[in-house]
Amino acid sequence: MQYFNIAIDGPAGAGKSTIAKAAAARLGFIYVDTGAMYRAMALFALEKGIPPEDEEGIRKACCQADITIAYEDGKQQILLNGKNVSGQIRTEQVGNMTSKISVYLPVRKKMTELQQKLAANANVIMDGRDIGTFVLPNAQVKIYLTADTRIRAERRMKELEEKGQICNLDEIEADIKERDYRDMHREHSPLKQAEDAVYLDTSRMNPEQVVEQIIAIARKQGLSNGGKENSDTL
Repeated sequence: MQYFNIAIDGPAGAGKSTIAKAAAARLGFIYVDTGAMYRAMALFALEKGIPPEDEEGIRKACCQADITIAYEDGKQQILLNGKNVSGQIRTEQVGNMTSKISVYLPVRKKMTELQQKLAANANVIMDGRDIGTFVLPNAQVKIYLTADTRIRAERRMKELEEKGQICNLDEIEADIKERDYRDMHREHSPLKQAEDAVYLDTSRMNPEQVVEQIIAIARKQGLSNGGKENSDTL
């Protein structure tokens, strides 16, 4: 049986995870948060006190980190060496560390192997930086999701403020621009739009509109109601 895969790529703060989760719920697909997996690796390196420029130290850490995905009450949980770290990987410190160490080939190889195995055994929606170009090059649907950097910064600030964190919009935008540059210029699997990906700018779209567009694209690419659509999710 060939499973249906949807790959969503794009820069930081474009809303990839929010959209992918909602679309997966609508279609009855498994949502694979690849960014969370990389964040778990970054958290492990931080806990070990390994600086991001220590490539050899990061390589060795990859061999010690067991990162898996589990579902509890229908929600994806990220396990690092058996410990649920879903609540610890969303800080700015972990995010910045993630962007820096994700350029290393051993990190990418470890994550790619797990992600490809998941996609080979289920209908999945996967989001990240190189899903359509590298991880799932044969995905039936590829989306490049982006938005204006200021809008992405505003969205990120809102998320942080809802968690009680005090933040500065200009600093967040500057950080996003820096992360964009790193992601787009890294040596291994840089962020770029796949040749056959659909470009979606979400700057003036709400999540419901984006999800509707992605589902419509999937239908055009041959997805039938093997994906059990649930219109009550959003």
